[in-house]
Amino acid sequence: MLIDQLDFASMYQQHMQQAQRTRKEPEHWDKKAQQMAQTCANPQDPYLICFRELIDFSDAKTLLDVGCGPGSVCLSLANHFTSVIGIDYSQGMLDAAQERANALNIHNAHFEQLAWEDSWENLPKVDIAVASRSTLVDDLKAALLKLNQQANLRVYTTHTVNPTFIDENIIREIGREVIRLPTYIYAVNILHQLGINARVDFINSPDKGGFDSFDAFVDSVNWSLKNLTSEETDKLRKYYDKRIASGQRIPYPSRSWAMVSWDVVDEECLKV
Repeated sequence: MLIDQLDFASMYQQHMQQAQRTRKEPEHWDKKAQQMAQTCANPQDPYLICFRELIDFSDAKTLLDVGCGPGSVCLSLANHFTSVIGIDYSQGMLDAAQERANALNIHNAHFEQLAWEDSWENLPKVDIAVASRSTLVDDLKAALLKLNQQANLRVYTTHTVNPTFIDENIIREIGREVIRLPTYIYAVNILHQLGINARVDFINSPDKGGFDSFDAFVDSVNWSLKNLTSEETDKLRKYYDKRIASGQRIPYPSRSWAMVSWDVVDEECLKV
């Protein structure tokens, strides 16, 4: 089988099903909103700085931020636009974003509770649409088409580079199955099959060194894998002690992202 015979949109959906990735309800993100407003929305965050540097603002006056969370991206870009709109399905995230906008004295930002799956027909078209770290959806092709339809000029999306959020060796060490998630390469190939030639840039996470304590290591693993058992924690302790004793550091998990961006293509020119 040749690559042109592959249906990457269907392959993506099959991959998501095999990964048993379940959609988190809005209440899950409501509880994390205030914490994420502190950890993910710092304008000096290396990710946000690099994100801004990769955007072409030429002739753009309006912005849509899909899956905006606490306004990390749209508020950091607000001074480049006359109007920015942030949408998210978590009201808690939107409340946090509005609080931040008020604190930053940003008056050109508007927020609405909408999900990827909802109708966006009441949203105005914008010059630039972005979806930052919010693209692990059930139907990626539909999401990419929706972004292309909503923008006049350009679209910017970021996707995972690595298939897991934690070192696979650590997952195997505690006896869990390694579940690999779809990465950015699906977006590139789906767009190509739609007739869109995407650009790919990489936002690499800075080297934060290694964990300075076992507690910090366990917290990080539990954040990614959830519900660690006492037996799994014991295995992590042995793994941690063995590495430290041999002079090997345990690095923080890589949080590298691929920015997949493109110039908007007219709907009649798409190969849907």
